[in-house]
Amino acid sequence: MIWRGLQADALEILSTRRSTFSDPESDIRSLSLAGVAHSHLQQFSEANTKLTAAEAICSRSAFVVCGEVIRARGVLAVEHGNYPEARLFYLESLKFAEAQNDQAMKSTALLNLGDVDLATFHLDESIDWSWSAYRAGVELGDENQIQGALGNLGAAYRNLGDTERASQMFEQAEEHAARLGNIRDRLKWHMNVGDVYFDGAKFDLARQFYKQGLQLARGINSKDDITHAILSLGLLSLAVEKPEEASSFAKQALTMAQGTGSRPDMTDAIAIQMQAAAMRGDGVRAEQLLREVEADPKSELPMKWASELAMAQMYESKGEIAAAQVEYSGALSTFECARSQVTSESSRLPFMANGSKVYDNYLHFLVKQDKENDALVAADQSRARTLAQGLGGAECKDKTFAPVALNPTAVAKKAGATILYYWLGEKQSYLWAITPDKVTMFTLPAEGKINPLVERYREVLRGSQDPLEEGLRANRTGVALYSMLLAPAEEVIRAGARRPVMILADGALSELNFETLVVPGNADGEKAHYWIEDETVISAPSLAMLATAKPVRGDSKRLLLLGDAVSPDKDFPELPFAAQEMKEIEKHFVAGDEAVFARQQATSAAYLTSGPRQYAYIHFVTHGLASRADPLDSAIILSRAPRGALGKTVDEGSFKLYAREIMKLPIDARLVTISACNGSGARRFVGEGLVGLSWAFLKAGAHNAIGALWEVSDASTPRLMDTLYQGLGEGQTPAEALRRAKLGLLHSTGNYRKPFYWAPFQLYTRL
Repeated sequence: MIWRGLQADALEILSTRRSTFSDPESDIRSLSLAGVAHSHLQQFSEANTKLTAAEAICSRSAFVVCGEVIRARGVLAVEHGNYPEARLFYLESLKFAEAQNDQAMKSTALLNLGDVDLATFHLDESIDWSWSAYRAGVELGDENQIQGALGNLGAAYRNLGDTERASQMFEQAEEHAARLGNIRDRLKWHMNVGDVYFDGAKFDLARQFYKQGLQLARGINSKDDITHAILSLGLLSLAVEKPEEASSFAKQALTMAQGTGSRPDMTDAIAIQMQAAAMRGDGVRAEQLLREVEADPKSELPMKWASELAMAQMYESKGEIAAAQVEYSGALSTFECARSQVTSESSRLPFMANGSKVYDNYLHFLVKQDKENDALVAADQSRARTLAQGLGGAECKDKTFAPVALNPTAVAKKAGATILYYWLGEKQSYLWAITPDKVTMFTLPAEGKINPLVERYREVLRGSQDPLEEGLRANRTGVALYSMLLAPAEEVIRAGARRPVMILADGALSELNFETLVVPGNADGEKAHYWIEDETVISAPSLAMLATAKPVRGDSKRLLLLGDAVSPDKDFPELPFAAQEMKEIEKHFVAGDEAVFARQQATSAAYLTSGPRQYAYIHFVTHGLASRADPLDSAIILSRAPRGALGKTVDEGSFKLYAREIMKLPIDARLVTISACNGSGARRFVGEGLVGLSWAFLKAGAHNAIGALWEVSDASTPRLMDTLYQGLGEGQTPAEALRRAKLGLLHSTGNYRKPFYWAPFQLYTRL
C-alpha cells in the first residue's frame, strides 16, 4: 500500500496490530512502515515517534530488520527536504544491507540513493545508482524496484537533455507500475511523460498529461503529487505566456506546500510567481522573488537559471541594458555551474540542450546591442565542450559569465580558411563569415524554417536522386538551401578564393553536406552546379578548438589498415569490394610503413594493441554501427576476436570496436578514415553536432577524420579512396585530396556522379 501511495490505508492496517515482546522483528517492521507512511503524509511528529520506538528496540539487539529503520529515517529526511542527511541515512542503509547480505534491502538502498542524487542534481551519480538498482531488481524479480529504477533513470536523462532516452524509460516504468497497481509511481511516471512533451514544446499534450496526473493524485489524496501537478501546470502557463494563469497555479501550489512543509515545492512555487511577475513587467516584485529563489539552498539549478533568464528578458524589454546583462550573465553562470557537475561523456553530451534557450536569448540580446563579435564568442562557448574537455569556462564560484578569450580573425588566419560559423535560433539565426581580416555577420531565417529543408534534402541525397536535374523538387530544395545558407556570404567567400571554406555547423546543419548544395545558374551562362565545384569544404567543431590546436608531430607516413573482416553474423555480411579497397590503399605506401590486419586478423584487439599513436594514417574498411540511444556505443564492426584476446573470453560484443574505447586510446594521426556506413554518427547533440565514430577519433587526438553521413557504396568507394591516397602522396592536404576524389566520381558517367556515391564522406578537422 505504501509503494502504491495508499498511506492512510496502510496506517489503518498497521493500527490493528498490537506490539508484542515475543516478536520484536515484526514490531520493528511495523513501526518502520508506519514511520514511512507518516513521512509521506507530512506527519513528521508521528513519523519521528514511530521511528524512535523502533530504534529503541534495535538498541537492545542486532536484528536484520533494523536496516529498514535506517532507510525510514532517510525517507523522513527527504520529506523534510534535507537531502544531504537523507543521503547519509541511505548510505548507512546500504552498508548495513551489505553486511547482512540482505539483497532486497540493498536493492532498495540503491534505488533511494539514485532518487536523492536526482533531487540534488548529481545526475551522473543518480544514473550509476539507478542502473545498479535496476540490475538488482531484475536479479530479485522485484517489479517495484525495476519500475522505480527505470523512472529514476528517465528523470536523470531528461535533466541531462536526453529526452529521447528519458521517454523510453518513463514509458517502461509506467507500464510496470500499471501492471502492479502502483498508483503513486504510475502517476509520477505519467507526469514525467508530460514533462517530455513539455520539453518538446508539445504543450497541448503536456497539459493533457498534467491534468490527468492531477486527477490521479487527488484520487489517492497524495498532497505532494497534487502540488507537483499544479506546479507543472504553472510552468506550462509560463511557456505559453499566460502569466496570470501561471501565478494562480503558483499560489495554489504554495498554499499546498506550506500545509505539508515541503520547502522545495515552496521554492518552485515562488520561482513560478517570480517568472510570472517578470513576464508582466512587475520588476519590483520579480526582483524580490528572484533573490528568494537564489538564496534558497533547496532551489534546483534549472529553476534558478530559468528565473534569471526571465528577469534578463524583462529588463531587456524595458531597455535596461546593464541590468539585463547582469541577469543574462547570472543565468549562464548558473547553467555552466550545473554543467560542470556532470563529468561522464555520455551525460555531458546531451546536457547542453538545457542551456540552449539561455544562450539563444543572450546572443539575440548582444546582436541587438550591435555586439556581433561578442555574440560570436559567446556562441562558441557552447560548442564542442565535451569534445574539447579541458578548455575551461565558468565555475560555481561567482555570478559572472566570462567566455574564453578568443580572436576569430586570428583563428581564420591560423586555419588558412574562410570560416562560416552558423547559429540556428528559435526566432532568428545567424551566420558569421570570418576571414583573416574581418568578421561579417548575416541574419538568417529561424531554425524552424531551415530544419525542414535540410531534412527534405537529406532524404533526396540518401534516395540516390540527382538534384541537378532542373524542375525537380530536389533541385529547388538544393537551390533554396544554397540561397539561404551560402548566398549571403558569397562575396566574402569569393574574396578568399584560394582558401578552403571551413563550416562550423549548428543543429540540423551538422547532418548536411554543404558541398551538395546547388549553385543556381545565372544570366552570364554559368550552369547550375554543386558547390563542391567551387570550393574545398571542411567541417570543424569550434573556434576555441581550432585556436588551441597543435600541429601534427613529425613527418611519419605510416599506415594502420584494418578491414575485409570475417562476417561476425548475418546482420553484418561480407563486403565484396573490401579487399579491393584495401589493395587500392596499400599500393600508396611502402611495405615497411604498413601494418595491415585483414580477415581473421582484423579485430578490435588488433587495433587496441597495435600502438595506434605511431601511425599517421589509420583506415578502416568494414561495416559501421551508429547508435542513436548512446552514440558512444557506435562501433566499427570487425572479425570476432579469438578466445583470450585482451585477456577476455569471446563474448557477443567482441567483434565491435566501440567509440567509447576509441576515444580513450590517444592517437596523433594526421587522418583517420572510416570507410563504413554512418561513420559520422546517427544522432546530433546541441553544441556537439553529430556524435559517433569520427567524433571519437577526434577526441582521441586525430587531426582529421573522414566519416560518412549515410550509407556508403561498397562498389564506388575503392575508386574514391584510391584517388584520395594518390592526392595525399602528392602532398595535398586531406581536404584537397578528398575533394579531388569526390570530383572524380562527380565527373564520371553513370550513377557514380550522383551525390549518393561521393557526398556521404565528410572531412572533420581540429587542425
